[in-house]
Amino acid sequence: MSGAILPTWAITAIGFVAQGLFSARIVVQWAKSEKAGKLVSPAWYWILSLAGSWVMFFYGVLRNDFSIIVGQLLAYYIYIWNLDIKNLWKKVHPVLRYALLLTPALCVVAVIANGGKFVENFLSSGSIPLWLLLFGTLWQTLFSLRFIYQWLLSKRQGESVMPTSFWVLSLICAAMIVLYGVFRSDIVLMIGQGFGVITYSRNVWIGVNASRKEAREKEGGQDE
Repeated sequence: MSGAILPTWAITAIGFVAQGLFSARIVVQWAKSEKAGKLVSPAWYWILSLAGSWVMFFYGVLRNDFSIIVGQLLAYYIYIWNLDIKNLWKKVHPVLRYALLLTPALCVVAVIANGGKFVENFLSSGSIPLWLLLFGTLWQTLFSLRFIYQWLLSKRQGESVMPTSFWVLSLICAAMIVLYGVFRSDIVLMIGQGFGVITYSRNVWIGVNASRKEAREKEGGQDE
């Protein structure tokens, strides 16, 4: 399916564009957190997340990779929610806003329209072993479910937050997706998530240090 639409190099290039956007969001968030000395949730993280997810939809379709598509569906609207709570979503031009909102729905319509052929292409064990498909789907799904966790914590606090536990989940899932990428010989996943493993580890460290500092300050205040 993918070879009939675009050459392999073009599909890989699309994947790298998506991973480039995801990597850029990590760099922005990482830099902001380093500067603040604590974990922060900058607006650009969510802007780049939405852009990367939009491109990744097409990469997943072209790669016939069901796990990637499921992963993007789970997190896409949470990116929008975070932009909305930061009062940025309504500033997007209405035409672009509706186009972004409808993209996942159009993908679902395309899936339904293709019916059995789509299922056969995406779930066929001829191109990828079933156990590997399930492995990739599991970790791609968990990787996206971390945003549901982030969303629930943010709703509770009334603002967009990214706590240490969020980055611990990110680190574990990214490491497993790198392994999946190795099995599938997917250089896009290996490089993109490999970079994530490094930055997620650093965010965990920043979060732990910030918590220790806060605890020491509280103890100092109580002593006074």
